[in-house]
Amino acid sequence: MSKYKLKTPRQAEAVAGAYHKVEDTVVGAYKKVEDTVVGGYKAIEKKFVDAFLEKAEDEKGGGDAPTEGKE
Repeated sequence: MSKYKLKTPRQAEAVAGAYHKVEDTVVGAYKKVEDTVVGGYKAIEKKFVDAFLEKAEDEKGGGDAPTEGKE
């Protein structure tokens, strides 16, 4: 059987082209906002870690529980 596709007039192609321009603009703006927000969060996270946390030495592959005071 032959394959068919719908004929699209020039106006439909123009509308689709305009839609894609708007879509690209909106998606691009969203990505820019998302990158800014994520970058800001990472900066805050790094400052928090630097200010309040220190690298723990791994002892016998123990979990996240502190080992101080245990005997």
